[in-house]
Amino acid sequence: MTEESKLVTEAGAPSGIAVTVAEPAPAAAPPAPADTAPLDAPPPADTAPPASDAPVPAAPRDRRVLRAVLRWTAAVLVLAATGAGTAYGVLAQERTDVPGLSTLSDGRWEYPRLVKPALPAGAPLPFAEENPGEIHYADLGKLLLPAPAGSSPDPTLRAERGRVGVERYLREYVEEEREALREHLTEARVREVVARGWTMPDGTAARVFLLRFHTSAVAGHYFRTQLSGGPDMALRPEGVEELSSVDDAYDPRAKTLSTERYVYDEAAPRGPVHVRHAYITAGDTVAFVVLSREGEVPRVPFHQTVVLQNQLIG
Repeated sequence: MTEESKLVTEAGAPSGIAVTVAEPAPAAAPPAPADTAPLDAPPPADTAPPASDAPVPAAPRDRRVLRAVLRWTAAVLVLAATGAGTAYGVLAQERTDVPGLSTLSDGRWEYPRLVKPALPAGAPLPFAEENPGEIHYADLGKLLLPAPAGSSPDPTLRAERGRVGVERYLREYVEEEREALREHLTEARVREVVARGWTMPDGTAARVFLLRFHTSAVAGHYFRTQLSGGPDMALRPEGVEELSSVDDAYDPRAKTLSTERYVYDEAAPRGPVHVRHAYITAGDTVAFVVLSREGEVPRVPFHQTVVLQNQLIG
């Protein structure tokens, strides 16, 4: 028997790296017994089999069971990853992008964020106790509601700082109503008129006018004598065929303190153009909001426009 070692290269090891492995010694032959028993003779009854010092090898694990466990584990991991990815995809998408979860728009227009203009130094708010005339000291043009996104400006209402003449305001009413309104505005000496208008992609045209008088008493007198008409509005805006009635769909909770609003919808029978309009009284200022369109004016953006303009001058 040799006790030398030889150098071998391990399978899969990098070339040039030698691993030393001791050559196993051959097993020694058992010594011959002094008295050899016949081959067919049974061993003595009280003789135990020789104990072995070598450990008993464990039974090999069933490889089929192992492969099945691995396959099920991989399947569970794939399903978990797919579910997590799907959940993330649903959460990351807009609701309108997910079939079955779409949230249809209610038709509101996208207005810019509203900001009230700053007052001149030392000027009180319109409804402050020290302002008995309820006068708006802010720039009236900056109290106009801005146009919503996607709209096109009305070319007839693009005056500097929104200022327009009384004649442009009167054109919003049918011709037979204009003369009486003109006389009253002249007597009341309306201080200024500002306006803004736009047209939406669906053809809805909107105009907003603000008329400022010297005091809230003068503004209230103009509204009561010329504009208010109870449940049915006799004074007809341009495009109204017969008359307009109170819009019962307008939410009465949508109000601003110290202001009043009167919302109307054109009554049937209508002509080719549908008209919705509203008046808002706020101290020394009267607002006139009118939307018109061939076919039908959508109700939601009309109410939205009234509410927002009310908030700006309230």
